[in-house]
Amino acid sequence: QVQLVESGGGSVQAGGSLRLSCAVFGYTYCCYCMGWFRQAPGKGREGVATANGDGTITYADSVKGRFTISQDNAKNTLYLQMNSLKPEDTAMYYCATDPRRCDSGSLPDPNWYKYSGQGTQVTVSS
Repeated sequence: QVQLVESGGGSVQAGGSLRLSCAVFGYTYCCYCMGWFRQAPGKGREGVATANGDGTITYADSVKGRFTISQDNAKNTLYLQMNSLKPEDTAMYYCATDPRRCDSGSLPDPNWYKYSGQGTQVTVSS
């Protein structure tokens, strides 16, 4: 069984930064595509970024140039560095993973992932 545990959420003012972490527990070959998605109050789930095991990375247009996805394989941890945060970034953020490769250039439907975490809340005030 694979377990994903997010941390690092919080409340910041617009223009601030946060770094989300996602610790992955479980068998070694679970996670070729790793990603983040979010859900704002009253809205549907929205892909934020993905990273494949081959190094290909994709971002949502709304976060390009502000967010950076990365992973530390030695620590089995996925990160999302979020800079220049905006009030519209307010959402619950989830990390997710799947043994399959995710398409580069587009973000998968959040329901596509085989595993996802419980989420961490990010609130950005103006």
